[in-house]
Amino acid sequence: MDRMLYVAMSGARETLRAQTANNHNLANASTTGFRSDLQAFQARQVTGDGFASRVYATVATTGFDDTTGTMMSTGRDLDVAVQGPGYIAVQAPDGREAYTRAGDLRVDPNGQLLTGTGQQVLGEAGPIAVPPYSSIAIGGDGTVSIVPLGQGPETRADIGRIKLVNPPADQLGKDGDGLLRMKDGSDAEADAGTRVASGVLESSNVNVADAMVNMIELQRRFDMQVRAMKTADDNGAASARLLSLT
Repeated sequence: MDRMLYVAMSGARETLRAQTANNHNLANASTTGFRSDLQAFQARQVTGDGFASRVYATVATTGFDDTTGTMMSTGRDLDVAVQGPGYIAVQAPDGREAYTRAGDLRVDPNGQLLTGTGQQVLGEAGPIAVPPYSSIAIGGDGTVSIVPLGQGPETRADIGRIKLVNPPADQLGKDGDGLLRMKDGSDAEADAGTRVASGVLESSNVNVADAMVNMIELQRRFDMQVRAMKTADDNGAASARLLSLT
């Protein structure tokens, strides 16, 4: 009975973890540029002292879905979307270089170019600073240009170029803050072939219908595992009663 109980218990625990990941994806269905997490169940043999027949269930993150989301036209000068594969380089809260597809950019009161969640956008020489301007534009290659405040359009000047990268997806890992980083801890090289479109945002790539179906399936699986635990407990109690009669 202990084997049945152990398998059901470990399965229920990992199903709850899978539900957490699925609900996280569902909660970010409207987050700009979000990449959904991928999960997979595995069976692992218990190592160490004990019977070789002991196996437990585990769920692990197998990466992220690199499918491109839907492009939405906004007409806003500071909204950009990466065209095809590639990412925008930002400075993460821990100071490391990280990557995102979220192009809802803004300029803070200090003149720093930030993402919608507050990460500094990186250029070829570090974070991009924007002087006071009357108009701003972002070119297809990531070049940021402005018309200085109080000046005419003939004074338009380039102030920096957003670092755009395109490392292979299998070299990237997604952290808890939703940003992508190189698995080996290095910084990706800038890629001149990566382009952005201005006045456009990329939606999350979460498929809401699939996430809802998966949520229902995980709930049913959890209920089944709880019933199996109850059955194992009942069988154990019945066996104990039979032994007490001998």
